[in-house]
Amino acid sequence: MPNIPLQAFMVDDGAQLGGLRDGSAEMGFVRLPVEREGLSLIPLYEEQPVVVAPKGHEISVFEEVALADLDQESFLDVAALGGPEASLQVVAAGAGLVILPMSVARHFNVKDTVVRRLTGAGGTGIALAWPTDATDEVLEEFIGIVRGRTAQSSRQPSAQPTTVKKEPKPDRRGTGTKKGPKVAQRYAPNPDKGRGRGSRKKGKR
Repeated sequence: MPNIPLQAFMVDDGAQLGGLRDGSAEMGFVRLPVEREGLSLIPLYEEQPVVVAPKGHEISVFEEVALADLDQESFLDVAALGGPEASLQVVAAGAGLVILPMSVARHFNVKDTVVRRLTGAGGTGIALAWPTDATDEVLEEFIGIVRGRTAQSSRQPSAQPTTVKKEPKPDRRGTGTKKGPKVAQRYAPNPDKGRGRGSRKKGKR
């Protein structure tokens, strides 16, 4: 829909439903779980968790780390520190570690930190959310695209796909149509071919 502008803006996790509740946003990609009352949701995918440590921490020698191996580490409360960016600054100062979704850690990419995939910890679900009683034709189309509908599967009759019937290909000998697997034709006898040079002897391929 090139004639309909789409405006996007970022919010913190704690305020991700605020725009949907007060009407400043019509839809949102939210991080689950959320309070679903009055909302419709389409779960989309699950994000990989990562652990972020100060540069030079021993986890930097591994590609991924198990949560059970970090039981002696000090983890920071991201919400208490004012959000991911602020907590990553504290991590860079060497005060502890944090666990974040991979996309969040990559987005802020704070200097003097190291990020590694974390196993043994649950991922974060991402969903499209919108007020149940506040949809229109444009939003319904957007929802359909998120669900996987394309122009070929649109509800519009003019956009229905067409079927093209292919003509049968002639075989290499120019008689009839090509039938059966190639291997059946490859060694078919040719009565017009003599036993001259290069011909196959009886009993051998």
